[in-house]
Amino acid sequence: MPTIKLTRRNVSALQSAAKPVTYYDSDLKGFGLKVMPSGARSWIVEYRPGAGGRGVAKKRLKVGGDALSPEQAREAAEKLLASVALGKDPASDRSAEREALTVSDLLDLFVERHVEAKRKAASAEFYERTARLHIKPAIGAKKVNLLQRADVAKMHGAIAAKEKGGGKFVANRALAILSAAYGWAGRIGFVADGFNPAAGVERFEEEGRERYLTAEEMARLGAALREAETVGLPYDVDENGPKAKHAPKPESRRTVFSPHVTGAIRLLMLTGCRLREILHLRWSEYDAERGMLFLPDSKTGRKTVVLSGAAQEVLAALPRVGTYVIASNEPDRPRHDLKKPWAAICKRAGLEGVRIHDLRHTFASVGAASNMSLPVIGGLLGHADPATTARYSHLQVDPVRAAADVIAGRIAEAMAGN
Repeated sequence: MPTIKLTRRNVSALQSAAKPVTYYDSDLKGFGLKVMPSGARSWIVEYRPGAGGRGVAKKRLKVGGDALSPEQAREAAEKLLASVALGKDPASDRSAEREALTVSDLLDLFVERHVEAKRKAASAEFYERTARLHIKPAIGAKKVNLLQRADVAKMHGAIAAKEKGGGKFVANRALAILSAAYGWAGRIGFVADGFNPAAGVERFEEEGRERYLTAEEMARLGAALREAETVGLPYDVDENGPKAKHAPKPESRRTVFSPHVTGAIRLLMLTGCRLREILHLRWSEYDAERGMLFLPDSKTGRKTVVLSGAAQEVLAALPRVGTYVIASNEPDRPRHDLKKPWAAICKRAGLEGVRIHDLRHTFASVGAASNMSLPVIGGLLGHADPATTARYSHLQVDPVRAAADVIAGRIAEAMAGN
């Protein structure tokens, strides 16, 4: 039963042996590190529940795996041992929790304790929404330790078949989230180490999802936006429905959209920003004098957006209602999404299959087609990795071909007598 002070230096120097070895901490009684022959390591706590004493059998509880530093593991162990001193039995509590835990419970805990603490709010929202809409309805009621790979594969296929357009993409994201949740559960002891029914389920091959609006499509979008914010967009009524007789006359069936809705779509188009960057934009982050947005927490961290004159005109025309540039029904809360108005505007403009994120792709594609450098486009979009911008390289005009067109064009004009 070797005893050492479990510090970073001492722990890093430990070597695996032919048999599992547990090294106990010299300062905190019951705190230890188990080293397997494979090199895998796990932090543990040993204690005697109840009043203690040699007549009471020791219990061992896993605190965490390699992901925890010695300081983090020690802090967690201290909390567990403190609860033992107060009469609790953490191992029994965790066992009971594991036995009663459903997949739905696991996903909630995973988002609450891990995703919200480690990732950005937008990512946590995406995890929660994907779990709520796609994973829980299919397998949420199953016990975490009884879920089978076949159950996950069935869910994966059902999501792809149900979702229109990007079904394979949604199914793959759901699979990745479920796999991450089980990986986290294994690290903290909710399931056995290595138990992950989402592992091994083959993901669908995803086709490229970039969609760029043509000049003609952009013109139709602009016309639909102007109609939406002025006379309104027409909507359909089920003439056979029970409320049809109370519906307005066909010529009066129009919905006028808020200038904040149409303004948000214009800003997405004119800045190349992500949806949440616009929906969560505060007036305090807009510097009208310098024509810039200073975003404190975009997907890639702090971000400065240089605004065009057209984008500044949109901002100047927006009514200031509350904290956020794109006002919602609650002045001090951001708008949640643009799904319904975007669907209606796309339908009116005849833009089938266009996602709102494709406005960002369109912004980049226009820059590439205008022969702007990829670093400049990446800077405008806020890409942290140049490889992300490289996907637009095929849209750039070849400088040699452009030069050939200029020279040949002048020669042709001269030969034509112009």
